[in-house]
Amino acid sequence: MELLGILLLGLWVLRVTVRAILSDGRGHTPDIRSTAPWTAGNLPSAPYASPRI
Repeated sequence: MELLGILLLGLWVLRVTVRAILSDGRGHTPDIRSTAPWTAGNLPSAPYASPRI
């Protein structure tokens, strides 16, 4: 009887764990989107290896 209880408890824990992983691990994306242009401080906007005109 104790073995049956332990088995049921183990299956319940496994079910809860799988459900938590599936519900949280679906790649949530943030709702807020940035509209500001990308900047990197005072870094140049072109790579140094590009030809200078």
